[in-house]
Amino acid sequence: MAWETKKENLSGQMLPGREIWKAVGKDGPMVSTKMTIGFADYSEAAGPMEPHHHAEETVFIVEAEKGSYRCGSSPESLGESRPLKAGMLIHFDELEWHVFEYERGGYVRIIFIYGQVERIRPEEIE
Repeated sequence: MAWETKKENLSGQMLPGREIWKAVGKDGPMVSTKMTIGFADYSEAAGPMEPHHHAEETVFIVEAEKGSYRCGSSPESLGESRPLKAGMLIHFDELEWHVFEYERGGYVRIIFIYGQVERIRPEEIE
């Protein structure tokens, strides 16, 4: 059966450097054993994000104001900063290090998609 909602109807969770709203997955309001989908906001309200890595991920940039991202094989070797624009789709390989950043007064809003519900966190993969 189809299910629908809006981000504002989901419960947010503040994490270091971001706030997330899970929509689909093992612990989302729409339970799935196949995928994880949700929203994330990166802004001054959540503080700066540290480079991180996890399961293979695709993100859709919903909105970005003075936002950018960097990625690479380790936190010390992230590439040059790339500007973010609404409508962009970015794919990160499994365990690829990445970080979303923004200038003062900026923000980044994304939809994140994982093709799984288990083994998303690095400690579950390595």
